[in-house]
Amino acid sequence: MSSPGEWYNSLPPISKAYGTLCLATTIAVQIGVLAPGFIALAYEYVFYRFQVWRLFTNFFFLGGFSINFGIRLLMLARYGVQLENGPFQRRTADFLWMMIFGALTLLALSAIPGFQSYFLGISLVFMLLYVWSREFPTGNINIYGLVTLKAFYLPWAMLAMDVIFGSPLVPDLLGILAGHLYYFLTVLHPLAGGKTMLQTPMWVHKIVARWRIGAPPTTRAEPDRSGSTAFRGRSYRVGG
Repeated sequence: MSSPGEWYNSLPPISKAYGTLCLATTIAVQIGVLAPGFIALAYEYVFYRFQVWRLFTNFFFLGGFSINFGIRLLMLARYGVQLENGPFQRRTADFLWMMIFGALTLLALSAIPGFQSYFLGISLVFMLLYVWSREFPTGNINIYGLVTLKAFYLPWAMLAMDVIFGSPLVPDLLGILAGHLYYFLTVLHPLAGGKTMLQTPMWVHKIVARWRIGAPPTTRAEPDRSGSTAFRGRSYRVGG
């Protein structure tokens, strides 16, 4: 069995960096070093006081230490990592672009009345969960040892659990919307005969290459997404 340090070092770069930032931000808030109001998404402060950092920092706070925080961090550590090590293996730029596109989509959705959210980190993690559920739809998921269901239904099961435990639904719904938009543009529409409508920009590839993030890609061509259910029949467990 590997040590915690070895496990951490084995994580893929984007998921590791994002998870570390989320954990560090939460610790900073918990010990009083950082005020949540200073990093929250408030468009009036962004546009009228030029506090543009709020467009970024709001994604790094998953809430105070709680069961919900642990679940969201676990979702990132499992499903984000499985995505980055699976369908996005050796495609670090594409995975980073998915995160960037998701963040931009969530910022746009949050500007709609009724969808406002001060922190979009939970929504971004939920987007990763949704994309994972579409990539591995036939995998078996065991939730807390109580229910077994197909991975395709996991986002909706997690949303139902939030209803039961009284958590806000808007963050989950925003994540589902952003995830479906990404998956439609990159997978569903091309598979239906349409053109790929969302390609990773060259500047993202240059950033990844410049900083040597992740393993170098073997090809720049788009992968065959028809094999996205490569983990068919594999079982996963949530919450224990």
